[in-house]
Amino acid sequence: MNEAAVRTLRALIAGAQRIVFFGGAGVSTESGIEDFRSESGIYAARNKYGLSPELMLSHSFFEQYPEQFFDYYRSTLSRTGFEPNAAHRALAKLEREGKLTAVITQNVDNLHQLAGSVNVLELHGSAYRNYCVRCGKSYSIEHINESEGVPRCECGGTVKPDVVLYGESLDYDVMTAAIAQLRRADLLIVGGTSLVVYPAASLVSYYGGSDIVLINKSATSLDESAGLVIREPIGEVLAAAVGI
Repeated sequence: MNEAAVRTLRALIAGAQRIVFFGGAGVSTESGIEDFRSESGIYAARNKYGLSPELMLSHSFFEQYPEQFFDYYRSTLSRTGFEPNAAHRALAKLEREGKLTAVITQNVDNLHQLAGSVNVLELHGSAYRNYCVRCGKSYSIEHINESEGVPRCECGGTVKPDVVLYGESLDYDVMTAAIAQLRRADLLIVGGTSLVVYPAASLVSYYGGSDIVLINKSATSLDESAGLVIREPIGEVLAAAVGI
């Protein structure tokens, strides 16, 4: 652990009044959930269909081949049983203390909420919310996972995950709220993201403050702009800086 970097991060947190955290898949890897782009991530794993994850998790594939879509979706984004890790718990503590005003996440795994975070802006939706495309009735993630083939509503309609699929637009209200939070923040902590998924990654450009902390194992496009770059596991870093 880079103790000097942790001390600097601790001081930045102490001096901030409106912290915003922007995170990606790397936040949840310490909970056992694979990320997307690492050597052991979802994109690197072969699937029985021989198709790319971008295709199989696309809106067009969902519409044209719903049975294959849900078969793959259940094996990737719809898995349950994971627990929040130290990163999730540290961020929830900062929110309780009145320091952190929002978590902006690209993840759909609900772990920030399970850790106790309240103001969570889910750019890519949530696997824990599902709805009938015909009547709009809501369904749990268990309904998706326990269904055979294509999950159906009692009205007969298809139950679709409230996840932003490839080819779909991000939710306007969530984007607007995220931009507002970033513009008012006085400390931005970016963690567990390679910042290559757009338009989500472009949101960090709306940050109006001067202090940026980047916690990620690999280099990103934000490295040169960040005042503090830490290349260590995000859960360990945040736990040490926040004191959990």
